[in-house]
Amino acid sequence: MPNPSPHSGPRIQAIANQKGGVGKTTTSINLGAALAELGRRVLVIDLDPQGNASTGLGVPNEARLVTVYDFILGNLSLAESTQKTTVPNLFVIPANTDLSSADMNLVVNERRSFLLQDALERSSDKAQDYDYILIDCPPSLNILTVNAMVAARSVIVPLQCEFYALEGLSQLMLTIREVRQSANPGLRIEGVVLTMFDRRNNLSQQVEADARQNLGELVFKAVIPRNVRLSEAPSHSQSVLDYDTNSAGSRAYRALAAELVSRET
Repeated sequence: MPNPSPHSGPRIQAIANQKGGVGKTTTSINLGAALAELGRRVLVIDLDPQGNASTGLGVPNEARLVTVYDFILGNLSLAESTQKTTVPNLFVIPANTDLSSADMNLVVNERRSFLLQDALERSSDKAQDYDYILIDCPPSLNILTVNAMVAARSVIVPLQCEFYALEGLSQLMLTIREVRQSANPGLRIEGVVLTMFDRRNNLSQQVEADARQNLGELVFKAVIPRNVRLSEAPSHSQSVLDYDTNSAGSRAYRALAAELVSRET
């Protein structure tokens, strides 16, 4: 097992795409588990009111007595808001439907785009305990996603290998540029990860070719396949690495984690 990297602050990464069903939550859960397997301490912040990342990491709704809503709007500390998962080195701040009302509560707040950043800075000493903080964003470019981008160092973009996939990136890129210009000059795109890839499908291969031609080195080498085990794992409240450690999905997320770790400096 590789040695964990020396701390220079956690690598805070928003996992974002305004389209639903592209693999954001699947990537948050399984990339987090794969990084934890490599000895990194990982915190997943579930910023989606659907709370699917929380469920997939084994936190049932009735156990979400403290949520990310309390963390960003209730002034709770990171330690008070975080729960352990069954995976060593992997932790989560869960979400529930309370987060749906955040937009209304944030409208009148002058720092509405900075609340997650402020919350993390309140607990900056505790945040140093983590090598990676992965933020699972909702499937829209709303104030919650903007909060994630303001707080993050970089953005990981899951891109489903389907028709029109690249066309949907333009609005996301525009939002990233606006956040960079207005609130977080250091924000960058960590990379685009191709998801739901089917090697038997000519369309998947064409989307991959187009993505690599248009986005070049921004596209991760690791590609996430369509895989039954990936689809089944959340219903068992497990990462795919725990559900079926030898599956194609497990191998793909391990490859993605290794690629991410190789960029550590």
